[in-house]
Amino acid sequence: MNNAADTIVAIATPSGQGAIGIVRLSGTEAIAISDHIFYGANLHKVEPNTVHYGKIKNAEGTILDECVATIFKAPRSYTKENVVEFSCHGSSYILQEVVKLILTYDGVRMALPGEYTQRAYLNGQLDLSQAEAVGDLIASTHASSHQLAMSQLRGGFSNMIKSLRDKMIEFASLLELENDFGEEDVEFANRDQLKSLLNEILSTTTTLANSYDHGNALKDGVSIALVGSPNVGKSTLLNVLLNDDKAIVSNIPGTTRDAIEDTIVYEGIKFRFIDTAGLRETDDTIETLGIERTKQHIAKAHIVLYVDEVKNDYQEIVEGYKSLSIDNQESIVILNKSDEYGHSCHAYDIEESVSTLLGRIPTIIISAKQRNNTENIIKLLVSIVQKKQTSYGDVLVTNLRHLDCLNKANESLKQCLHGLDNSITSDFLAMDIRHANHQLSEIVGEISTDNLLDSIFSNFCIGK
Repeated sequence: MNNAADTIVAIATPSGQGAIGIVRLSGTEAIAISDHIFYGANLHKVEPNTVHYGKIKNAEGTILDECVATIFKAPRSYTKENVVEFSCHGSSYILQEVVKLILTYDGVRMALPGEYTQRAYLNGQLDLSQAEAVGDLIASTHASSHQLAMSQLRGGFSNMIKSLRDKMIEFASLLELENDFGEEDVEFANRDQLKSLLNEILSTTTTLANSYDHGNALKDGVSIALVGSPNVGKSTLLNVLLNDDKAIVSNIPGTTRDAIEDTIVYEGIKFRFIDTAGLRETDDTIETLGIERTKQHIAKAHIVLYVDEVKNDYQEIVEGYKSLSIDNQESIVILNKSDEYGHSCHAYDIEESVSTLLGRIPTIIISAKQRNNTENIIKLLVSIVQKKQTSYGDVLVTNLRHLDCLNKANESLKQCLHGLDNSITSDFLAMDIRHANHQLSEIVGEISTDNLLDSIFSNFCIGK
């Protein structure tokens, strides 16, 4: 941990030239130091949360810049400390000179990565999960990741965790009280009510843990694997979905020997499309390696697009799909090359027949070459993601640390329920509840270690 008594300074805007660059100070002496270099207003006397025009001068009286100083007085600031932000012209030279000038004063040092947000957490402005959401918000690149980060920053996830903890604490205190009267064989905690509560909490924490795969997909991109036999048009379809000539298209089977991947955003959702090597028996060593990787991508994908050609032999399509050994992922059957189909293409009848044979797997007939009906693939992908999101509710877990804590809490809750079924003594029940509570407390940072905090905040950018 760093000395919290220090006043810290950093450039809070990205490197490079721009119209505006911000130098941020935070700490007890932030306003006093700023008064030494800023000429335009007495910053100690101004009202909090106000903006003032003036000049920054060095010790020799040389003007470094004309700027605007924004004043935040403790505790009404992001860090709950005195904060001054100088909005200067965006010259990297000017910004560096202002920082160098500020560092000449005693008690000032450069801020470490994430130290402003770390101070906001340590001073009670944010809990730890909200502080982590700040990093996610900065890193968000599309609407879904932004919405998830904003939801967590607003405290939806934190409030749910704290509510679960409060419920457990009440029963834990009653169990602890029983331990104080161990020789008198009394029960202050109603076992049926405790069991009902633990099942309710376990249901919530399990749902949260199960939401991680979907939440992480929305945050980093929903992975879509395009799989099928060689020469069925997977690469052409990839180019259509990405609206770019990303993959080489050829009539020669086996052209794609390794996965080709790229991303695109549809309706605020980031999708990661992966074109894989065609699945077939082959003696080619390189192609065989590509096929093995295809199987790995199928296992990891959130959604699998099985691409085949339109054909009369529905059973052949069904067998091809079943050979993929898809587990629990969502999947769509894409029947391509409708423009080359030699018979009258009754799309609805074919789609309905194949879908029925596969147990209602969505089926779409397209011509990737002519871009016919491909927009329905996009609509279906968006619909699948939105439907899954609705099933989990407003709060989704996106952080691996949170998932680990939830899984450990779930194990303790199950252990406690097992103990209730076997009439275990209150001291062991209390131990399991304490452990579950400990894990939930770690999520919001009510229990934390210096190493954990350093690990989390070191991933932030300097200035935040």
